[in-house]
Amino acid sequence: MSLLVVGSVALDSVETPFGSNSDALGGSAVYFSYAASILHPVQVVGVVGSDFPQEPLDELAARSVDLSGVERREGESFRWKGKYSYDLQNRETLDTRLGVFADFEPRIPEAFRDAKLVFLGNIDPELQLAVLDQIHEPTLVACDTMNYWISSKRDTLLELMRRIDVLLVNDAEARELSGDWNVYRAARWIVDAGPRMVVIKQGGFGAVLYEGGRLFYIPAYPLDDVFDPTGAGDSFAGGFMGHLARTDDLSPDNLRRAMVYGSAMGSFAVERFSVQRFTEIGPAEVTARVREFSELVRFDIEPEHAHELG
Repeated sequence: MSLLVVGSVALDSVETPFGSNSDALGGSAVYFSYAASILHPVQVVGVVGSDFPQEPLDELAARSVDLSGVERREGESFRWKGKYSYDLQNRETLDTRLGVFADFEPRIPEAFRDAKLVFLGNIDPELQLAVLDQIHEPTLVACDTMNYWISSKRDTLLELMRRIDVLLVNDAEARELSGDWNVYRAARWIVDAGPRMVVIKQGGFGAVLYEGGRLFYIPAYPLDDVFDPTGAGDSFAGGFMGHLARTDDLSPDNLRRAMVYGSAMGSFAVERFSVQRFTEIGPAEVTARVREFSELVRFDIEPEHAHELG
């Protein structure tokens, strides 16, 4: 199944207690593509400025990522600079320069318009709706959003939610959108508002899938070293959507497997700065980590005690 992502291609500068990185490859479309392309080819729509280095784009293209939908325009590229706290749970934005991304109006190439799986990265919901108007008959559409759009363009976002299948948000966004502090009630509210399912990411506490009246929880992978949380959510989305595209299977059981692949990709993303960890791994490493997830959560009720519970 063809897989399309529409989102940002950026240069990030990140400071954490464990190091720093300047003008490194970043953006929602980039993290998504690095994660998903390990599992399935990806088509990308985005924009970069005239100052964006060509080498990292060439490296991304070499990973079965079609960048023919990425425009290069005169002007400065999207740049973001942030600083994380010691526990890596909180971050401060030090600088945001949108550059050419400020006027980004996604134009989907004709060759991409038959995409079956579509991920709408965190952009203005009006632009996300405009993208959907250009896609012919997608099988599944997933999208991300943020607190800014929830508060400033709520009505447009609610309209968008009626046209998508999966909303991927973090727990704070789910609470703000639903007006409910309880994540599980928030999940039900979101599904009632339009999408068939919702994935609520909880950082170091894992992620929740709610679909078909069922809840599924996957824990975060226990890591010895975490260097940079930037892009973990988009990497999760890449693993989730990449697995669905690779298997061509939207059954409840496979959606749960997709959650595991999403969590695995998110765990890889935070082990290095920028997308560096993804340049070090391939399908074998991903499969090994997914199997480790299986061992992490698997248990049996002892048969001799089962009668006591029934």
